[in-house]
Amino acid sequence: MIQTTQTLTLFLGAIAAISLVVGGIGIMNIMLVSVRERTREIGLRKAVGARPGAILLQFLVEAVVLCLVGGAIGLAAGQGITTLVSRFLPEEMKGAPMYLPASAVMLAFSFSAVVGLVFGMFPAIKAARLDPIEALRHE
Repeated sequence: MIQTTQTLTLFLGAIAAISLVVGGIGIMNIMLVSVRERTREIGLRKAVGARPGAILLQFLVEAVVLCLVGGAIGLAAGQGITTLVSRFLPEEMKGAPMYLPASAVMLAFSFSAVVGLVFGMFPAIKAARLDPIEALRHE
C-alpha cells in the first residue's frame, strides 16, 4: 500500500510539473503578445524618462498577478470539486472530512508567483530593452 501511494504521488507530481511548464509557456506567450501590442506605449514611457527597471517591473508584476489570479481560480475550482465529490460519496466511504489545508493554499500561491516570475522574465526583459525611437515608429 505504501509503495502504491508513493508511486501515485510521483505520478501526480510529474503531471503537476508538466502542467506548470505548459501554463508557464502560455503565460510567456500572453506576455509577449502584450509587449508587442504595447510597443508604442513602452516607447513613449521610455522617451519621457522611464527607466528600464520600471518597465521590467511593470511587466513582471503583470505576469505574477496573472498567475496568482489563475492560481486562485484553480484553488476555488479544486475546492468546489472536492466539496461536490464528498457530497455524492456513499456513507460507508465518508471518513475524515475533505478540506484544503492552509499550507497547500500557500504552496499553490507560491508556485503561481514563481511561475509568473520565471516565465514573465523574458517578455519583461524584451520590453525593457526596446529602443524608444524604434518603439515609437512601430505601427
